[in-house]
Parts: sequence; C-alpha cells; structure tokens
Amino acid sequence: MDVSWEDFGWERLATGVGRRRLPVWDATTALVVGEDAALLFDTGSTLREGAELRTQAQGLLGGRRVTHIALSHPHFDHVLGTAAFAGAEVYGAVGVDTVMVRERDGLRHSAVSHGVAEADAVEATDVLVPPHHLVCGEWTLELGGRQVLLANVGPGHSGHDLVLLVPGTEGSPEVVFCGDLVEESGDPQAGPDAIPSRWPAALDRLLELGGEDAVYVPGHGAVVDAAFVRAQRDELARRFGVS
Repeated sequence: MDVSWEDFGWERLATGVGRRRLPVWDATTALVVGEDAALLFDTGSTLREGAELRTQAQGLLGGRRVTHIALSHPHFDHVLGTAAFAGAEVYGAVGVDTVMVRERDGLRHSAVSHGVAEADAVEATDVLVPPHHLVCGEWTLELGGRQVLLANVGPGHSGHDLVLLVPGTEGSPEVVFCGDLVEESGDPQAGPDAIPSRWPAALDRLLELGGEDAVYVPGHGAVVDAAFVRAQRDELARRFGVS
C-alpha cells in the first residue's frame, strides 16, 4: 500500500519510497516501506528530531514501527536521532561503530558548533546508538515483498560512507540514497574525516550500482540524475587532484 507522503511533509519518490528534507541543514532522511518491515535511512540531528521522524513514520506506516535503520555516515546531522527508534536494527559501514564511540565528544562538539542546543547535543550523544550490523561490501535486506541493498562504497565524504539502493518496480524508478557523497544544495563538504583521494572512486561505484536511469537522492538538496552525479564526481577529481 502506498501512502500520501505529502500529507506528512514528505516527498514521494517511488511506490513505498519517500524522503523528507529536514530543516536547518537540509539533510535527507528516507523511508522504504515493505509488507512487514520498514527501513529508515538516517535519523536526524537530535533526539527531538528523531522522535518527530518516528511519529511521522508510524503515520506513514499505518501504526507500524520502523524495524531497520541505515546510517549513511557518522556525522551529527545524520545519526543523533537514532535512539528514538527503540528496537530497530541499525546498520552502518564497517568501522563506523568504533568511530562513533571513540568520537562521541567530537559529535557533540560538532553539533553544538553548528547550532544544536548544548542540552540537545548532550542528550543525544549520551544515548548514542552505534550500528549493530556492519556492512563491508554489500548487504541485501528483505523488508517483506521487496528487497533493498546497502552498499559500502566509500570512503569519500567520510571514512565510512554507506548508500542505499531501492530497486525499481513497474512504473517506479530505481532510487539511490547517496548520503553526503553527493550534495545538491551546496558544494560537497570535505571535513577532517574526508578521504578526498577516494571520493571520485566512490562515486564511480555509486554510478555503477545505480546506472543511468536511477533517481539519485543527495544527503542534502534536491533529487538529481546520473549526469549530475558524474559532473560532481569530475569536479571533485579536479578539486582534489585525483583521476
């Protein structure tokens, strides 16, 4: 069953697939609906935001809960809402669990420096939820009547970049959730944990998995196509002096 995504302030991308552009940082969170399971891709920047997403997801799911969460990379605006989803199985790129635990204080400082209230940042990092399941290459999840693919295509924007591919169905395109490997509403951001020399190769892998006809959803900004991803890949290669 498809739902009225727009009634909840979400953007419908395909049958049973939608996303919301969160306020302030324009970060993407996405929901993929199966017959008996549902996957949320990224969880927002605070527990309050995570709780709001949980409520919206339950509305979109007709009262069901989110059963699976995938975290695109270990930056505050993508992971700090995870504890709002009790009981969900959490997935991330291999090694991201160690980074999140080790860099707990860094996540809090990053959130505060970007404008998150200190009390909110402390609350979220105190109950930080690292992934339970670590993706080394690719991992297929069965959501009931549909499968999705988690792929560890990084490093690039961070040392641990995970993407989500939702295969197309009749009348609906394949949808690729790129995390911050792709950004549309601003230039791609390369922070201290970025690995620029590997970023173009990560986008090559992303394009190989998604193909020319897929819909690509950046970590920040509007939906784009393969040509946009390829152009951003080439610009990153020029910017960082790699092929």
